[in-house]
Amino acid sequence: MNLEEYFARTGYKGSLENKDLETLTDIFQHHIRAVPFENLSIHCGEKITLELEHVYNKIVRRKRGGWCMENNQLLGWVLKRLGYDASFLGAYVYNPHQNAYATIMTHLLVKVIIDGKAYIVDAGFGVSYQMWQPMELVSGKDQPQAPGIFRFTEKNAIWYLEKMRRKQYIPNQNFSNSDLLEKKECRKVYMFSLEPRTMEDFCFQCTYLQTSPDSLFTKKSICTLQTTDGFRALIGWTLTETTYNYKENMDLVEFVTLEDEEVEKTLKEKFNITLDRKLVPINIKGFYTI
Repeated sequence: MNLEEYFARTGYKGSLENKDLETLTDIFQHHIRAVPFENLSIHCGEKITLELEHVYNKIVRRKRGGWCMENNQLLGWVLKRLGYDASFLGAYVYNPHQNAYATIMTHLLVKVIIDGKAYIVDAGFGVSYQMWQPMELVSGKDQPQAPGIFRFTEKNAIWYLEKMRRKQYIPNQNFSNSDLLEKKECRKVYMFSLEPRTMEDFCFQCTYLQTSPDSLFTKKSICTLQTTDGFRALIGWTLTETTYNYKENMDLVEFVTLEDEEVEKTLKEKFNITLDRKLVPINIKGFYTI
């Protein structure tokens, strides 16, 4: 495991000496545009483990992606190796279909402190809720980014993240009522405390999320990647390409349904992913929004 190999994977060629917000943002953006948020291992018969060397080999050497416990663990390792004051936090993801936050802590975050200010760095959420810049940990302040306006709110030592999106233009009206589309303009994302976490705190969740019939990740095969002007997502057989601010205060959302034989080719061309095993796509309706 070495930093040079990781940065070759993400394409980052900037400074490794500066420990400022600008450098952190640059490293972070290279990661989210090179490393997909994906759960394809579950649908290829592979087991997802949290061992750092396994995560490193998967993402850096095999050029795969991963979910939050893989992406953010690797990014946290990189930042610590570079000398950043970085630590892990755990979050409870909001479920819009149940109108409630999860009761299990399933989301891993990275907290970074620079010049006395705390920032949340999250490279593991994907789709339209993927932040593009580290977010300052301050309550009640709108933090506009390309994907939309993010905001933290703190109540009784619990922090809540929400995001406000733009209007959406969907050329293919067959998808205008798709359950993959987020209907609300303001959406809760997750809640968390500032209690430091270790990877051991996520061992049960890692197994649960890839085996339970109640898990979103067993119900859908997901691969998403941020681009320079939006993101693309392959959920089941549905390819979505979103362009942020395509027109004033409006995002362009384009949908295509793939045939079975197009899935692997699309993974290679759109996400730079080549799988070792055969993917069995799945998309049980009613469980995911972009």
